[in-house]
Amino acid sequence: MTEYERSRTMPAQPEQVFDQAANVGQLETWLPRDLHVEPEEPPAVTVHEDRTDQDTSALLRARPEQMRLEWGTREQGSYAGWLQVAGLDSGASEVTVHLSFFDESHDPGRRTVTEALDGSLRRLEDQVRMRTDNAAG
Repeated sequence: MTEYERSRTMPAQPEQVFDQAANVGQLETWLPRDLHVEPEEPPAVTVHEDRTDQDTSALLRARPEQMRLEWGTREQGSYAGWLQVAGLDSGASEVTVHLSFFDESHDPGRRTVTEALDGSLRRLEDQVRMRTDNAAG
């Protein structure tokens, strides 16, 4: 099993960050560019990966009371992950994303995963900033 984890501080309340991250209709605004999530009957989703041109049955659960998203493959059990939002005393939030690859053949490698996670967290922060700036203005 291979695991990866990245965190980023965002200048917004944790509820605002979680609401943006958990919005199934806007996942593609911050997920890695080659992943596309199609909602089904909750918690079921289908994930299309451009790199492999494959659709994968998956689960996506939002746990608002914990400010946590959890996901993973349905049939294969080869991949799982979570996103956790935590409030900081400064009024900002820390967002942590953790990925676990149970099947080594599904692991795209440390560099690819690290770049994808960093890019996703940066895009999520951009989305949160746009949302909070629009709400304030």
